[in-house]
Amino acid sequence: MKVAEGRLGKVLVLRLDDGDVLHECVERAASEAGIERAAVLALGGADRGSRLIVGPEDGEAEITVPVLTELTGASEIAAVGTLFPDEDGEPSLHMHASCGRGEKSITGCVRAGVRTWLIQEVVVIEIMGLSSVRATDEKSGFKLLVP
Repeated sequence: MKVAEGRLGKVLVLRLDDGDVLHECVERAASEAGIERAAVLALGGADRGSRLIVGPEDGEAEITVPVLTELTGASEIAAVGTLFPDEDGEPSLHMHASCGRGEKSITGCVRAGVRTWLIQEVVVIEIMGLSSVRATDEKSGFKLLVP
């Protein structure tokens, strides 16, 4: 386990409108506000056609092949994530969401493109005093958090 300690800074409250893409809006708003590191919460609606990464095809394979799924109808969404800069200093949101419609729920990473249905409410809570980044891991090829 690796640990770093920070303190809270600014708080952004975003309203995403119909058709807005969740991770793109969060990264842009944080960049414009000068927020580099944050905890992020989101809730509201996810539109039909939104895509989630729902796991690797084979968790034991040397090369990770992501499994994507698409929402078939407007769904409720609750999500939590973190925002840290990548190796180029660009904001990079890692957020997992649970999207439900009726009796069915799908949970996965939002990076494949979750579009807002009607409205999403997002809270970005800045974490200051850290130098943590997302760096490319040689073994997995993923951008992993380095506290």
